[in-house]
Amino acid sequence: MPQPAFDYEDYLAEFKTVLEHLPLEQAKQAADILYRAYQTDHLVFTFGNGGSAALASHLASDLGKSTHIPGPASLRQSKRLRVLALTDNVPLLTAWANDASYEDVFAGQMENFLQAGDVAFGISGSGNSPNVLRALELARRAGATTVGLTGCGGGKMKDLLDCPIIVPSNHMQHIEDAHLILAHLIFLDLKARIEGTVTSDK
Repeated sequence: MPQPAFDYEDYLAEFKTVLEHLPLEQAKQAADILYRAYQTDHLVFTFGNGGSAALASHLASDLGKSTHIPGPASLRQSKRLRVLALTDNVPLLTAWANDASYEDVFAGQMENFLQAGDVAFGISGSGNSPNVLRALELARRAGATTVGLTGCGGGKMKDLLDCPIIVPSNHMQHIEDAHLILAHLIFLDLKARIEGTVTSDK
C-alpha cells in the first residue's frame, strides 16, 4: 500500500519542539496587562483573521466569562473584565469592508470606543495582516496598550506591540495550535488572579 502523504507522528514531534520553546514570560506579561485593565475598568479588544478570528472570539469569551465568579449573592457585584471581540459583528465587519476597505474592519470599529489605557489584543500568525496592523497603529496613537499573538518571527506586527508573544515557528498550523494554548494559559492566569482578589476581599 502507498504510504500516506501526511505523517501524524512527524507533525506532533515537530510541534513538541515548538511547545518546549513557547514564550511563557511574554504570556505572563500579557496576563499582567489584562489584570491591570481589569483593575482599572479599561476595555480589551481582540481581533484577527481566519483561524485567528475564531481565536479572538474564543479568547474574548474566556476572558469575559472568567470574571464572572460563581458563588453567593455577595459576589454578584464583583468587577467584570470589559472585553469585545471585533470579529463577531458580521454586519458591521462587512459594512466597513464594503464602504471603506477590509484594512479598516477592526480599526473602524475600535475607534468608536478606544481610550488611553485600553488594551488592543491582535492575533496574526504571519504578523503581517494589514487590518490587524492598522488597528494596532490606531491603538498606539490613542495611548492604548498593545498585545499580540504571532509567529514567523513577528512580522511587521512585532514593532507595534508592547507585549509581543511570538511563537518560534514558521508553520502556520503549529503557530495556530500554540496560539490556542497560550490564550488558555493567559486566561487561566487571569482567572486565578481575579478569583484570588475576590476571595481576599470577602
